[in-house]
Amino acid sequence: MKWITPVDPGYDESRTLFNAMIDRRPAVIAPCSTPAEVAGALRHAKDNHLAVAIRAGGHSVAGMSMNDGGLVVDVRPMKSARVDPEARTVTAGAGLTCGEFDRATQEHGLALTGGRVSTTGLAGFTLGGGSGWLERAFGFACDDLISVDLVTADGDQVTASATENPELFWALHGGGGNFGVATSFTFGLHRLGPTVHAGLMLWPGDAAAEVSRGYRELALAAPNEESATMAFLTAPPEPFVPPEMVGKMAAGVVYVYAGDTAEGAEHAKPYRALGPAVELLGDTSYADFQCSLDDPPGKYNYWSADYHNELSDDALDVIIDSARNLPGPSSQQLLVHWGGAVGGAGAATTPLLNRNASWVTHPFGLGDTPQCGQDARTWVKRFRQNISPYATGGVWLNFIGDEGQERVRSAFGEENYNRLARVKREFDPENIFRGNQNILPAAS
Repeated sequence: MKWITPVDPGYDESRTLFNAMIDRRPAVIAPCSTPAEVAGALRHAKDNHLAVAIRAGGHSVAGMSMNDGGLVVDVRPMKSARVDPEARTVTAGAGLTCGEFDRATQEHGLALTGGRVSTTGLAGFTLGGGSGWLERAFGFACDDLISVDLVTADGDQVTASATENPELFWALHGGGGNFGVATSFTFGLHRLGPTVHAGLMLWPGDAAAEVSRGYRELALAAPNEESATMAFLTAPPEPFVPPEMVGKMAAGVVYVYAGDTAEGAEHAKPYRALGPAVELLGDTSYADFQCSLDDPPGKYNYWSADYHNELSDDALDVIIDSARNLPGPSSQQLLVHWGGAVGGAGAATTPLLNRNASWVTHPFGLGDTPQCGQDARTWVKRFRQNISPYATGGVWLNFIGDEGQERVRSAFGEENYNRLARVKREFDPENIFRGNQNILPAAS
């Protein structure tokens, strides 16, 4: 294993993250291909008193997968995917992106709820819970975990499952990278595709109030197989966008049906009846759809999120008013519809609180320059303040940056947080793995 230091030619490329706002310089980056190499990297960090970060996809908006002056365990070389089509399972290396995972499982017409951005790392996505387009049908990615292999702070290689280290297994269903370096995951899979009915619809911004109310009622009445997410964005200069819409705020719906394509087309008809100016719905490869809306790397990002049990007309107006002031043409104001399997049987077996929320608002600020990134931060914080009277106080940690310990606690609730803290005490009592949405070890 060749470790990368600041004097090596590949250093800058290896430390670059999705969010250009993060510019950190670790002392050493350790690309790891095996659990033994991970254990060796952790020993080196301990012996040299180096802080540890864990990098997979590098999509943490707060840059938690990189540090200054410490050691970064880079699991991206671990890219195996062993699919058992008969058992409908897969064992996946921690270095896979969600897109790579989808390509491997879709060869067999199988799927797992994956990230809305295909370049997201499978490991951080899953350990944070795993929210994506298929969640109403299949639940979160963590709900389908069968086992996780990881290396602990002491360098021990352990497996967590329902029968082996069950408390650790519970904690890995949303507790993030607090307990060790995950090296592989085994999941149960669902039949899907390889063709689904999916795509995008766009309306002019002046129709946002009417369309958002229509969308709200249609989404609430939808079957679990249907996922429809509303996105307010700047209409791009694409051939399919009417010239009079380009560069202006538009209202969009991203639609995907996790089932029969004919059924998906039928359930999409009420959205079509709202009269979109752009309709890009059709039968398409699920794996292609998964990467069709990827955000470009190299932008200056700031995101956050809030949960909502219901959305009144007044709340929708707050969302639309915010969307009329997007901080740059790449920014989006997202409204994610939950329900279905999100609040189903899996909800009671994970530490994640408030999985019965109906909606998530997700302000997604992106800029082309450092100043634009700061503008995005200001825009997100202003929106969160304005929408707060309509929010539950719950939060999805994979959707936010470093917003303080109280926000971490609000994701789990006091009882679950304390239980997570006891697991943390057992597997990482010195809080070696603190470069994350951190759970502090419980007091002895």
